[in-house]
Amino acid sequence: MARNDKRGPATDDTTGHEWDGIREFNNPLPRWWVLTFYATVVWAIVYWVFMPAWPGLTGYTKGLRNHSERANVAADIARLEAARGASIKRLAAVTRVEEVENDPDLLQFTLAAGASIFGDNCATCHGSGGQGFPGYPNLNDDSWLWGGSFADIKQTIRYGIRSGHEKAHVSVMQAFGRDGLLPPETISDLVAHVIRLSGGEADAAAAARAAPVFQQQCAACHGPAGKGDPLQGAPDLTDAIWLYGGDRKSIHTTLTNGRAGVMPAWEGRLTQDQITALAVYVHDLGGGQ
Repeated sequence: MARNDKRGPATDDTTGHEWDGIREFNNPLPRWWVLTFYATVVWAIVYWVFMPAWPGLTGYTKGLRNHSERANVAADIARLEAARGASIKRLAAVTRVEEVENDPDLLQFTLAAGASIFGDNCATCHGSGGQGFPGYPNLNDDSWLWGGSFADIKQTIRYGIRSGHEKAHVSVMQAFGRDGLLPPETISDLVAHVIRLSGGEADAAAAARAAPVFQQQCAACHGPAGKGDPLQGAPDLTDAIWLYGGDRKSIHTTLTNGRAGVMPAWEGRLTQDQITALAVYVHDLGGGQ
């Protein structure tokens, strides 16, 4: 049966193509669109002539302007380093934090530089604000394992902790359980003693049994009263600040397996002025000593 099509035959405004009753029109593009397209073509040709554009086997076309963003960035960096030169030179010679703190301009420059260096190199472990994580010290408080003076912090940054550098801080937390130095029941009593040292609640009888053990095994580093010793990197056990956690399970793990965290040595990775800026920044975070 013939199809009833009231649209009539194809006219000049169609291509003559038809699919399932749908005819393809042949309307011209809007003039503004065509002119815009031609303008982009002209612009591309002009760009090819004046700017770097075409890659080759050994390089690329330089263009009549010989433009190079790489050269521009290098020039900007050179200008920036020249502007900072005086401050960097002064910073490299700093030996006391007061030399920076008493100079507002130098202090502003140093803290800004230190914050940038910290973000690039230290925030992964210590957090963007220096708040720390389990196993990575909080740098915002004033509890320092190896001392919180400007010189102490600078020393730690430069040589690290157990980093393998000959001048690195080194200490050993014994693995009393793993190495068979104490039986399990004594370790459990010692956990109670440590918890009570920090003001926590634990079995008093167990803590009393462990008191002589603490004096024999722990006091040499942590002190008879558990106050710690920055010269040995031994933490104060009487406060509420814990590097690996102060709950019973965490303390038991520490006593059983020991701890040996590593802080990398930044000497050779950072320049002298960068280490100084970072030390001032970290000192400022925690108030320093």
